[in-house]
Amino acid sequence: MKNKQFILSKRPVGLPDKDTWTLQSTEIPELKDGEMLIRQDYISLDPAMRGWMNDAKSYIPPVALGEVMRAGSIGEVMESKHPDYKAGDSVTGWGGVQQYVATNGKGWYKVDTSLAPMPTYIGTLGMPGMTAYFGILEVGKIKEGETVLVSGAAGAVGSVVGQIAKIKGCRVIGIAGGAEKCKYLIDELGFDGAIDYKNEDVRAGLKRECPKGIDVYFDNVGGEILDHALARLRMHARIVICGAISQYNNKEAIKGPSNYLSLLVNRATMQGMVVLDYAKNYSEAAMQMGTWMMQGKLKSKEHVFEGIENFHDTFLRLFSGEKMGKLVLKVSE
Repeated sequence: MKNKQFILSKRPVGLPDKDTWTLQSTEIPELKDGEMLIRQDYISLDPAMRGWMNDAKSYIPPVALGEVMRAGSIGEVMESKHPDYKAGDSVTGWGGVQQYVATNGKGWYKVDTSLAPMPTYIGTLGMPGMTAYFGILEVGKIKEGETVLVSGAAGAVGSVVGQIAKIKGCRVIGIAGGAEKCKYLIDELGFDGAIDYKNEDVRAGLKRECPKGIDVYFDNVGGEILDHALARLRMHARIVICGAISQYNNKEAIKGPSNYLSLLVNRATMQGMVVLDYAKNYSEAAMQMGTWMMQGKLKSKEHVFEGIENFHDTFLRLFSGEKMGKLVLKVSE
């Protein structure tokens, strides 16, 4: 049995091309005492992976050249010499883009796949869901009746942010690309309005959907859309900076906001958030979101593609927008 894995072979400039990674086949490692062997079933594909390839100071060290590409994952324990895990356990952690991983268990957690399918544990009940939960509640500090704007609203994080804001009694507007995604936000997820940035003027859309302004803006995209949102802030508004997917593949410097003085005029705040800061509270968030899911208040959508060989093409869907909800790659055969 061989282990197929994607190795980072060069640091991309702009959008990663096929030569960014090398697909290689290696022997499955022998287990040492205190280790377990996991067959990875699904890999989480996230915009943050693009940043991890850059040799730059960040909240987490970059992936080294020659290393397996970092990614969240979920799978099944095949063999165990670890006291806390046994064959058949379902576990999630940072297994990287490969089919098998031998680990001492650090950073891995058991999950109950009788409560939710595996892809949900790397989506709504995983890192994207945690990002949404703590980002909108702890950083956004939403209150009932407020107007909440979410960009990248049909994505893994944005779709959960909007639904949590609805559960908390807010008026929620989503920005997404294309009529199908905007319809999904309103008809499926219960958003109050949507702005199609691919087919309409965002400024006009914000005027229409947020006539009294924005109390909380959850930003996944950066760039011009962040600038337009800044221009519509209400007094004491909060902006949560979660990501800036419009800027990740720039070949020149990142375009920052020119309307930032709106923060001063409106006594508003703009705060960055990284989900790792909330690790000690993940279980409480997962329990709350699991409850909402069982009550039918929170919907989870995973867009699953198959085949580890298709990693590059599937990864690019993060940036083309050719996916709905959480992007997941099935890598087991």
